[in-house]
Amino acid sequence: MKSEIDLKKDIIEVGKMLHSHGYIAATDGNISIRISQNRIITTASGVSKGYLKEEHIVTVDADGNLLSGRHKPSSELKMHLVAYKMRPDIKAIVHAHPPTCTAFTIAGVSLAKCVLPEVVMTLGVIPTADYATPTTGEVPDSIRDFISRYDAVLLDRHGAITVSQKDVYDAYYKLEKIEHTAEVTLKARQLGQIKTLTEEQVGKLTYISGIAAEKLCGSTCVNCGACGKRAVSSPYENTGTQSESLRCKGEDPSNSGEFSVQRAVSSSYEKAGSESVGLGCKGEDFSTNSGFGRNNTESLKAAIRREVLAELKMLAE
Repeated sequence: MKSEIDLKKDIIEVGKMLHSHGYIAATDGNISIRISQNRIITTASGVSKGYLKEEHIVTVDADGNLLSGRHKPSSELKMHLVAYKMRPDIKAIVHAHPPTCTAFTIAGVSLAKCVLPEVVMTLGVIPTADYATPTTGEVPDSIRDFISRYDAVLLDRHGAITVSQKDVYDAYYKLEKIEHTAEVTLKARQLGQIKTLTEEQVGKLTYISGIAAEKLCGSTCVNCGACGKRAVSSPYENTGTQSESLRCKGEDPSNSGEFSVQRAVSSSYEKAGSESVGLGCKGEDFSTNSGFGRNNTESLKAAIRREVLAELKMLAE
């Protein structure tokens, strides 16, 4: 069992890794380790995690009261404390602002899909907590529904939190994994549509890894189809709202829950900007070389209308 001094050194090392990989900027982020049932060591407020010293790591109790150290604990300590109280198995926590993960939350694009096998086998899916004002009690409240089941949670516009039952290095590795997932997903979206794992493939992965089914489905489900639920056809994604309206990537259906076929065709689809290019969903290039051109615009519109009408009919049933 490591001594408290060695655990502080581990926090210092993880802080350096977060900083060197660009997962934090300035004095962002915080790290903590539970060293006993009622004692936690954590990074102090207002210091760069890339240049930590032992004096920048303080000791608090389970309620956040300072037990030792000259500095004030991190302003986001409440988030850590909630996680520790809800999960007695957690030994370490890392909170940082990995840029690609954070960008996905700002764009409103969920990573709660079964795409990469290694993520399914270790983390399940990666849910996103609702926006909460940093440094306030809103932040711990926003993660309660997720941290009880997931080891990695994205925070809307506020980075991510990862927890570990092993040590602080494992918590860091999980953060590294979700940022890698976001980077791969971003590149895949730039190249084309996201192809999720099949139900059979996910079944094999869960059998091999023994990961709980609740880490793959539930309130975070975005109907990617991997778990056997009906997937919403590309290029539309389920909004996750009660009305289950359909939207093109980046679009926001009206609060009424209604979805206009004409709006999907004329508003959600844009011309790529050249005379030889037909209509494409935002970010997609239907160029002449791909077999699409201005002469095919009407047939493309008709196909889109048929697809949307079919989806709406299925949702209404």
